[in-house]
Amino acid sequence: MSTAIICELNPFHYGHEYLLRTARLLTGEDNIAIMSGSFTQRGEVAVCDKFTRAKTALRYGADLVVELPTAHAVANAQRFAEGGVRIAQAFSDVRQLAFGCEDADPDILCTAANALNSERVNALIAAEMRGGGYYPRALEAAVRTIYGDAVAAAVSSPNNILAVEYLRALEGTGIRPLPIQRKGAAHDSQVVSGRYASASHIRSVLRAGGAAKGLLPETPPRVTYPELLDRAVLYCLRTMTAEELRMLPEVGEGLEQRILDAAGRARSVEELLMLVKTKRYTHARLRRIVTCAFLGLTEKLQTRTVGYVRVLGFTDAGERMLRSCRCEIVTSAAKALRKNDENAAHLHMDVRSADLAALAYREIMPSNSDFSTKILRKIRQK
Repeated sequence: MSTAIICELNPFHYGHEYLLRTARLLTGEDNIAIMSGSFTQRGEVAVCDKFTRAKTALRYGADLVVELPTAHAVANAQRFAEGGVRIAQAFSDVRQLAFGCEDADPDILCTAANALNSERVNALIAAEMRGGGYYPRALEAAVRTIYGDAVAAAVSSPNNILAVEYLRALEGTGIRPLPIQRKGAAHDSQVVSGRYASASHIRSVLRAGGAAKGLLPETPPRVTYPELLDRAVLYCLRTMTAEELRMLPEVGEGLEQRILDAAGRARSVEELLMLVKTKRYTHARLRRIVTCAFLGLTEKLQTRTVGYVRVLGFTDAGERMLRSCRCEIVTSAAKALRKNDENAAHLHMDVRSADLAALAYREIMPSNSDFSTKILRKIRQK
């Protein structure tokens, strides 16, 4: 039997090691990491390539690392969770899904999951949004009105929001949730607690050229700089039509025209986001839209079912876990793409994403890493 963990590992730090170790201690089972590839849920290029992150994960607790397809990795919390859970379901021996959260009380998390489905809550949110409200605050206020402070706090934390979406996605799957309380620094915190720091703080240290050795078990050999993609992103947006923008995930209510107008004036992606942003649209949502435009990731592709599991690396235990997989196992992107079947569009997107992410390094990296990088094999010491 095994435990699934949906993650980004952006980069892999001691908090991730703690999560993997704790999941193994609680269950006595091997771990499968379902990891985002070249771009992340907040719509930003990953700080280092997926093979580097997978290698570190295998060294520090994961037994099998598979890729969460880009279409689901660059998605809102609900679709991100659904995509990851769907891959977990492909393995017949996955019994639980472990995840980090700010509040590991399963009763509160379950109540929060019910709150997101509540007609009363959604009616309050809709009323607030019609008045120009900001969605995260409207959600928190509506849940507080109906369910109280504790549940409202659960839906206001980024890690808890994902935890709640995992619970919703797990309904009817037979996979049990295993919430594990985060240790050390809070999500997005700039405060370091011992050797624990948030991934966002570590990324900022790495990109500023600082020493992050004490904050993560292995320092990536090279890191990305999102701003290096700005010219390419702005070029892409300036050459798109309103109709093409409407085909992207999360675009509606005339947002496409605001983006086009801003793209013609902005001198950076950050400036574009500031020009487009209103109370109605969160920064993360807008950044995902911009990234989807850059990648050519449409609503149609994001809602298309993925019928394969792409392997990035494994241990001897992970190799055994693969035997329980009930869908196509992709160990060679080239061979899988030659089939040109229903999985090709998702695989092409993953390859394209890696090639575009290669432009975000100070020294531009070669393309086609998905074809030239071998699957990682780690022999676990007894």
